[in-house]
Amino acid sequence: MAPAALTATAVRLRITLKGSKPPIWREVLVPTSMTMQTLHQTIQAAMGWWDAHLFEFDVGDERIGLPDPEWDMAGVTPARSVKLTSLLRRGVRRFTYLYDFGDHWEHLIEIKHEIPLLPGEEVPILLAGERRCPPEDVGSLSGFEDFLGAMADPNHPEHEATTTWYGGPFDPADIDEPRISANLAAIARRRQRGKPSRRL
Repeated sequence: MAPAALTATAVRLRITLKGSKPPIWREVLVPTSMTMQTLHQTIQAAMGWWDAHLFEFDVGDERIGLPDPEWDMAGVTPARSVKLTSLLRRGVRRFTYLYDFGDHWEHLIEIKHEIPLLPGEEVPILLAGERRCPPEDVGSLSGFEDFLGAMADPNHPEHEATTTWYGGPFDPADIDEPRISANLAAIARRRQRGKPSRRL
C-alpha cells in the first residue's frame, strides 16, 4: 500500500527581540495552519512573556492583532481570522510582532523554511534559543539594562529593591527551556484537540 500523502506542513521561525544586545532569540517549529492568535501565544511561550498586554503583527500591508479603540487599533484584522499559511501564500518571509505598547517589545519574525509534518507530529516545539527575555513591565530595553546592572551588582544601590521586585535572582543566560517546552507542548495538545488556546 502506498503511503498517505503528506499535506500538513510546518515552518521554522526565528524570533529576535529587536535591539537586544547580546541578541535574545528563539527558533521554533510551528504548523502553517495555526492562526496568528495561536502564533502570538506561541511567541509568548517561546520568549517567556506572560501574555499580559496587547500585541500586534505588522506584515507590511496589514496590521493583525486584537482591535482595541483605546490603542488606535481601528482597522486591525483580528488575529483569530488570519492563518500563517495566508502570509506564506503572499510571499511574506519577514514581519514584526509588537508586544506591550508601553514597553514596546518589538520582535523580528523570520520564516526560515517550510517542511512536511508527519501524521501525529506535535508542534509547536522549541528548536533553539539564547538569553532570557526581560521581565514584564521592566520599562523597555533601557529599563532592562538598568535592571541587569542592579541585579548583577550586590553593591548597587538598587540591588535589594530590584531583587525584591523581581522576586529572586535573574540569570540572563538561562532561557528556562523546560518551562518553554512544557508551554509549547500544551499549545500543541490543545490544537490537536481542536480547543481554543488559553493564556499560559
